[in-house]
Amino acid sequence: MTRVDFYLLPAAEENGKALAACRLANKAYRLKHRVFIFTDGADASASVDRLLWTFHPGSFVPHRVQGDPADADFSVLIGHDEPPEEFHDVLISLAKDVPDFFDRFARIAEIVSADETERAGARERFRRYRDRGIDVQTHNL
Repeated sequence: MTRVDFYLLPAAEENGKALAACRLANKAYRLKHRVFIFTDGADASASVDRLLWTFHPGSFVPHRVQGDPADADFSVLIGHDEPPEEFHDVLISLAKDVPDFFDRFARIAEIVSADETERAGARERFRRYRDRGIDVQTHNL
């Protein structure tokens, strides 16, 4: 059964959502999970890619952007299309919509900024998950 957690950021901050995604990806990677960070497009994917290299001095999260040459050892994939089948542990969503493939993941983390327009979209995603019978948890960061 898929578990969904919404992480609500306390204030608007530049790159706040992407930074939270990097922290969650780092934690999941350290726990030996494969992680797919789902974005709304190529620019957002590239931004998360750059941030994963620099968000925490001394940490290293092996990752690739979808479409880049890949090897078998990477644990984190960033993209805006459906990921390869071997990614089914953790989905970190930075997108405005629930992806059609969400139910193949064991764990989903929805990161939501303090922006009211974004919160309204998050409430809609929350309802969509709940209407599918999924238990949804909310965490204030």
